[in-house]
Amino acid sequence: MAVKIRLARGGSKKRPFYRIVAADERAPRDGRFIEKLGTYNPLLPKDSAERVVLDIERIQHWLGRGAQPTDRVLRFLAAAGLASRAARSNPQKAEPGAKAKERAEARRQKAEEAAAEGAAAE
Repeated sequence: MAVKIRLARGGSKKRPFYRIVAADERAPRDGRFIEKLGTYNPLLPKDSAERVVLDIERIQHWLGRGAQPTDRVLRFLAAAGLASRAARSNPQKAEPGAKAKERAEARRQKAEEAAAEGAAAE
């Protein structure tokens, strides 16, 4: 059984509240879980102590048993000093797509043609 440490959503509409749980990866997001390991309240300020509450001892237990945290939970664990998160690098993130490059090239060519026509007319 593959165990994940992940968020299970609770709270009402537009007022999210998450439990940090250890669950079988095949279980539904808000469904059955093995153990509650903490809470996350995104509505609280970032510097609030109650925003992320972790049961460190139990999380270490599950990590020792091979449980895999999700990306968001791994951020919480890295902030608490329980795990290390590799920095991600995507150098192509800001690069425009192929169609945007084609449109920019077409605009540049039109501008050059218009400048050439203007120079020829004078």
